[in-house]
Amino acid sequence: MSVELLSRIQFAMTISFHYVFPPLSIGLGMLMFFFELIYVRTNKVLYYNLARFWSKIFAVIFGMGVATGVVMEFQFGTNWATYSRYIGDVMGSVLAAEGLLAFMVEAGFLSIVLLGWNRVSKKFHLFSTFLVWLGSMFSALWIVIVNSWQQTPAGYHIVQRADGTFRAEVLDYVKMIFNPSSMDRFLHVILSSLLCGLFLVISIHAYYIFKKKFVKSSLLAIKVASISGLVLIILQVVSGHHSALIVAEHQPEKLASFEGHFDSNKPGNLYLLGWVNQDEKVTTGLYIPKFLSFMISADPNMKVKGLNDYPEEDLPPVNVVFQTYHTMVALGMAMLGVLGLLVFSFKRRWLLKNRWFQLVCCGSVLMPILAVQLGWFSAEIGRQPWIVYHLMRTKDGISTNLTTYDLWFSIIGFGVIYIFLTGLFVFTIRRQVMVGIKKYK
Repeated sequence: MSVELLSRIQFAMTISFHYVFPPLSIGLGMLMFFFELIYVRTNKVLYYNLARFWSKIFAVIFGMGVATGVVMEFQFGTNWATYSRYIGDVMGSVLAAEGLLAFMVEAGFLSIVLLGWNRVSKKFHLFSTFLVWLGSMFSALWIVIVNSWQQTPAGYHIVQRADGTFRAEVLDYVKMIFNPSSMDRFLHVILSSLLCGLFLVISIHAYYIFKKKFVKSSLLAIKVASISGLVLIILQVVSGHHSALIVAEHQPEKLASFEGHFDSNKPGNLYLLGWVNQDEKVTTGLYIPKFLSFMISADPNMKVKGLNDYPEEDLPPVNVVFQTYHTMVALGMAMLGVLGLLVFSFKRRWLLKNRWFQLVCCGSVLMPILAVQLGWFSAEIGRQPWIVYHLMRTKDGISTNLTTYDLWFSIIGFGVIYIFLTGLFVFTIRRQVMVGIKKYK
């Protein structure tokens, strides 16, 4: 394998592991705040107990997110030094804002959330919980901005350095922050993160119901999570559609890769499933004729620019993008189905009577986590071969002094550390779940 491919594998491994935890903490932050808000307004102790239980699990997930995120940021300097020098002006200012405006708030008030029960007033504790949740979302905002700038660069100019190399400098911070895809992608990320947290709550409380423990509290928590989740998943469908419109306008070859569309002289079909043969430039599968054209223009006969219009060296591995994108969509539909069944089940107490459905709910947290990962894969692989869209190729962004030996050594080392961290995480969460929901009042 080449240095470029190994560097990409290492970065993908690092960020994939990290990207499990921030979405969970954002979603859990919302529910912690919601449970505590109802407790403060109604004084119902059930919500107090739920808020305290989930704050402990939040702390474990937050810690894992911090530990794995630090490793990721080091990689920019060790493995992607040329890329870091190229967009250092953009990335440095955004990551500084994340540290000052988001991480410090989140980390600072988390101690009050964990240790301040009965030590500070109810309202101040509730305010601290809100700031922790707000901080987690602000953190996501700045990360999404820098990633979106790579997808749709704006507000910059290219200057030549004294050593003859080039770099992007920010000309207009407002345009850089509000680049064409940033706010749309931020909304999509936040909605998916909230769903991750909600499904984690559903999974663990479904486990309690399966074991016939904490049934009253668990039914209440699942009811709150599933009704909220049903609203959010519908919003996510709308957000996903709007994201596709942004991609169609600013990254048309990525949209064509999503649907395996090659011929620019034809309207675009919307595939439900299929397979792309990039060598023969053929896509086969089950599809809705002309529906892609209708989705992006309201005209089923509109011709969609296809992959044949681009040089082969400027295209991503189309089948990988196609499969990750369609699996993400399928998982979204599966989540919609589970949430719909859950909401329907409350009237008939269906969840209590069907143990197979309880088991489905126990494993349901895997759906949003996989969907988030696959969505990220399709977005990032769909941008290839560019590390910064139409400005810098990925192969030109790697550090020049790396060897394949260095990379294999670090990949194996990271793998061992991540296996250890996964075991530690599962052990800690399992311990909290086994202790269960204490009756504090």
